[in-house]
Amino acid sequence: MNKPPEPRLEHICDLTVELDPIREMGMGRAGKRRIIPIVGGTVQGPRLNGRILNLGADWQTIFADGLAELDTRYAIETNDGATIEIVNYGYRHGPPEVISALARGEAVATDDYYMRTHARLETGDSRYDWVNRTLFVGSGARFAEKVVVTLYAIG
Repeated sequence: MNKPPEPRLEHICDLTVELDPIREMGMGRAGKRRIIPIVGGTVQGPRLNGRILNLGADWQTIFADGLAELDTRYAIETNDGATIEIVNYGYRHGPPEVISALARGEAVATDDYYMRTHARLETGDSRYDWVNRTLFVGSGARFAEKVVVTLYAIG
């Protein structure tokens, strides 16, 4: 019996996601709720290049233990004119002092906290049809006015 192939990661692009100020919603059923508007950014990499459109947000829940549940929806326009939707879901957590420093907009070493996502990309543009049937994971970093996510295809 053959063993299934071991998954491999292929670097697709780096997303630099520009953010507007956080809109605090207060406590929800599961934790503190907030919306972070996504207002632009860049997409650069070996398989995708373009810009992030000003039409999305990260709908976060912050749990009592400090875990941030990230739930984003936004879109990119590739350099050759295709529109690709991105739905990205994940977690950010770390020691309380590190998470507090991030909240204050301070520079924090990216290996001092965990920020990982899984993403679904979708388009109707046949040139990028491969994104409709590919699984993606991301590794992220939070900065004062932006998030950077390196997106990988799982092969």
